[in-house]
Amino acid sequence: MTASSPSRHRRLGLTDDEYDRILERLGRAPGDVELAMLSLMWSEHCAYKHSRKLLRRLPTAGAHVLMGPGENAGAVDVGSGLALAFKVESHNHPSAVEPFQGAATGVGGILRDVFAVGARPIAVLDSLRFGEPGASERSRWLLERAVAGIGHYGNSVGVPTVGGEIYFEPSYEQNCLVNAMCLGLAPRERLIRSAAAGPGNVLVLLGALTGRDGIGGASVLASAELGEGDEAKRPSVQIGDPFAEKKLLECCLELLERDLLVSLQDLGAAGLTSAASEMASKGGVGLDVDVARVPLREPGMEPFEVMVSESQERMLCVLAPERLPEVLEVCARWETLATPIGRVTDGERLRVLAGERVVGELPVSVLVDDCPLYDLSPTAPKDGLYGAPDRVLSGVESDGEVLLALLRSVNLASRRRVFEQYDPIVQSRTIRRPDEADAAVLTLPDGSALAVSIDGNGRRVACEPRRGAAEAVFECAANLACVGAEPLGLTNCLNFGNPEKAHVAWQLTEAVEGLAGACEALGVPVVGGNVSLYNEGPGGPILPTPVVGMVGRLSDAARAGRLGFARAGDAVALVGPFTGSRVGSELAKLSGEAPAGSLPALPARAVAEAHRAVREGVRAGWFRSAHDISEGGFAVAVAECCVAGGVGARVAVPDEVSLFGEAPGRGFIVSGDEAALAGHQIIGRVGGDRLVIDGRLEVAVSELRSARENGLDEALSARC
Repeated sequence: MTASSPSRHRRLGLTDDEYDRILERLGRAPGDVELAMLSLMWSEHCAYKHSRKLLRRLPTAGAHVLMGPGENAGAVDVGSGLALAFKVESHNHPSAVEPFQGAATGVGGILRDVFAVGARPIAVLDSLRFGEPGASERSRWLLERAVAGIGHYGNSVGVPTVGGEIYFEPSYEQNCLVNAMCLGLAPRERLIRSAAAGPGNVLVLLGALTGRDGIGGASVLASAELGEGDEAKRPSVQIGDPFAEKKLLECCLELLERDLLVSLQDLGAAGLTSAASEMASKGGVGLDVDVARVPLREPGMEPFEVMVSESQERMLCVLAPERLPEVLEVCARWETLATPIGRVTDGERLRVLAGERVVGELPVSVLVDDCPLYDLSPTAPKDGLYGAPDRVLSGVESDGEVLLALLRSVNLASRRRVFEQYDPIVQSRTIRRPDEADAAVLTLPDGSALAVSIDGNGRRVACEPRRGAAEAVFECAANLACVGAEPLGLTNCLNFGNPEKAHVAWQLTEAVEGLAGACEALGVPVVGGNVSLYNEGPGGPILPTPVVGMVGRLSDAARAGRLGFARAGDAVALVGPFTGSRVGSELAKLSGEAPAGSLPALPARAVAEAHRAVREGVRAGWFRSAHDISEGGFAVAVAECCVAGGVGARVAVPDEVSLFGEAPGRGFIVSGDEAALAGHQIIGRVGGDRLVIDGRLEVAVSELRSARENGLDEALSARC
């Protein structure tokens, strides 16, 4: 190793071996600007150096795929000349340090990913994980501020938040998870890629001024474990302005509609460095970037600061020189700053200029392609890795009391307190809101509709990573089936601990295999996603949490399914190969059991057939309600149908079914005319004001509703 300045590259996160690799590729020591750029492009967050090899296992081809992995967002064909772009990304580490701005800028970033490919954002979903709110003031603070940040940004931009999920587990106490998913619509012909092209074309920076906020932000925070003294990292968290984002969004969409741009790229982690080098790499060209031309919010910024700043609400575009006056006119009308800062060149080199002075010059391949990709060393962990939560079911005797305790528990209680802070209906597309159906549904101009769901369960993945990750895929597909939608594509966010630790490497490897196998079994391609590693605090790693977002289409928006029982006298049926187990379940958590054991089998063919049957039953109008059996098992699913419909039911538990056992994605509770349910296992009938199951429990619907609607409020109001 060269001994010139080992502490310098180590402080920037590069290992000695990586620095030696840089010296070998360049044939010299990098300058200050170059080293700053390389340290970010070779970070875990930008290079995916511990996960890229694994991601090749995921299936990416499909009949509806228009854009796959590698672009700002994936896209699928939804008919009538329209494309649906979508992606999920994390903002975990910034949110753990400063939850309001961390979550808000996470929403801003995922919106930019979608309109960077030419699609108008039409919906946001979020997947959140925190510590136990009843036991931790910090977790309550993180939840409240993160939710406020999501609502602030999405509501201000005018994009509805239509769904999501929240889970609470002790392992997320120090390292919360904030994953945001966005969907956008575009005419197929308006989709644009990010590859720079055309030597001599102009490079234009759009949007906000560049400041020091975010320097060493997402790319650095997400490439190391969080530890003591994280308050000092607050200046690294980006600051968002949703009103500037709204103007930038409308400006970019008009530029694309008028066919004024060659390519478009959002500035996220690593700022100009990442945007410029990735555009150049994809186009096989070089770029000159003059940092002296970049409009600054703070005077005296050094060239390296300009290149790595993660200031928000900025985009980079390439256009022909003769188009520049028209582009500037459009930007001025939208009050969006537009500044030519460089040009496309031959030679596949990225040059950083400060006026006439060259302050950095690197081969694009060294920045983008030469970071080493590491082979993991997976080893299955010993039991007890995460420890057991406190037992909270002590003294609970009857099945009815267990059911009420489950409905009241923070992981099953209504999220109304949260989603009422979001606007779910702006843009007037939403026809199924949170708590109305298992998936959000948005209408399309031709009378068809889109459905979307986001799901994951770290506790079950911790029990058995391969099967638990597969369950998340099947659970999302089951949610779509309940509204009558057929899956078109999938995006994922892989939230794990430190991959350099053998047990985390094993969890990540097994989970990716589970995702791949489930996608292959269902025929659902992965069109993009995100990996978030090093999610650890002083107490250890988070539960391994792959989050899956899936989109689907149904031909008739008017036939979209609901989860609540709809009419007294309807028959109730069980569809699918559901048996269920307490392993990895919410009941196991409430009983104080650590996540360990083996999940029940996942018979892919039989499950896929059950999904098809439910999907067709909803579309045909045979099923007036449909709800999948997931957290809390059979009894909780039936209770949720009663609460959502405001009516009771009397049902019997089939011999092979566990009352509270969980097996996500495998089974459904449906209701309708008895003749329409022929061929399915009829287990009871809707009616009355009480839920009665097999004589084993009898609870008033009003009690069920009270438990479910007040549980989260009670936990958040508890004194630690």
